[in-house]
Amino acid sequence: MTGKTHRLSADPENIFWGYFDAATPPVLEVDSGDEVVLTSLPACVKADLPEGNRGVREDHLVALEAKAGDQGAGPHMITGPVYVRGAEPGDVLQVDILEATPIQDWGFTAILPLLGALPDEFTDYETIHIGIDKDRGVCTLPWGKELPLDPFFGIMAVAPPPVWGRVGSPEPRAFGGNMDNKDLRPGSTLYLPVFNEGALFSAGDGHGRQGDGEVCIAAVETALEGRFRLSVRKDMKIDTPFAETPEALISMGFDEDLDEAMRKAVRDMIGLVTGRTGLTRNHAYMLLSLAGDLKITQVVDGEKGVHMVMRKDWI
Repeated sequence: MTGKTHRLSADPENIFWGYFDAATPPVLEVDSGDEVVLTSLPACVKADLPEGNRGVREDHLVALEAKAGDQGAGPHMITGPVYVRGAEPGDVLQVDILEATPIQDWGFTAILPLLGALPDEFTDYETIHIGIDKDRGVCTLPWGKELPLDPFFGIMAVAPPPVWGRVGSPEPRAFGGNMDNKDLRPGSTLYLPVFNEGALFSAGDGHGRQGDGEVCIAAVETALEGRFRLSVRKDMKIDTPFAETPEALISMGFDEDLDEAMRKAVRDMIGLVTGRTGLTRNHAYMLLSLAGDLKITQVVDGEKGVHMVMRKDWI
């Protein structure tokens, strides 16, 4: 049976800025299996906007004014939360990522103080604005170079455990959040452990494209419209996020230490492989050495990210 489709606009009452908190009240309730079409605004402040606000969405200007007094420790305007009926702590929320479409003709990227992979080397701080042509599927850098669009949501999350209180949006954690994983594009499915009744799903941090690593701190930061199918899975138990595409499994590790993030990604992939096959841990570990690909997701969000990609037809 096909679920309903709901729309969630980027009006101020549907946005929280720079944090995650289990106490944030839901702005929409849906049934398991329903789809949500969600508008996400760029992760920026007024200083990042183009001169004269050219091309800036009216809802973005309204949100910047309305939410200015309630900004947390991060730059991300996040849309939600969405309460999914039937979700309980210990369940898994399956997020089928169906669409991610740019909805404005510009994005930006920046070098910012004390941030990025090389903060001591790049102190000539600069913001550039990047043209977006969604019809042609390209973005154009100020010096004329065109790159293909590859849009995805940097942030997809459930609410954190209530005992954590309010946490900043920059660091990815067990509830998901600012994972900045470009492999979580349309066509992939994300699985998130549920810590609260209703799961409380939210999304934001639209990216027009990004390289693995996101080394200067920003991708092509822009506004996206996304379509997600949200389903409660009571037949699964996980502690940290993982994802899959029709072709591959994707494990993810987050830690301040890049080596430890790598170990978590490898350890989780071993669990995914042994759980889907009759392989021992030893054999799964050796298989990953032959066929699994480790990628540096991002190195700039406090908790660094590493993800491992393993083709399903090789397990």
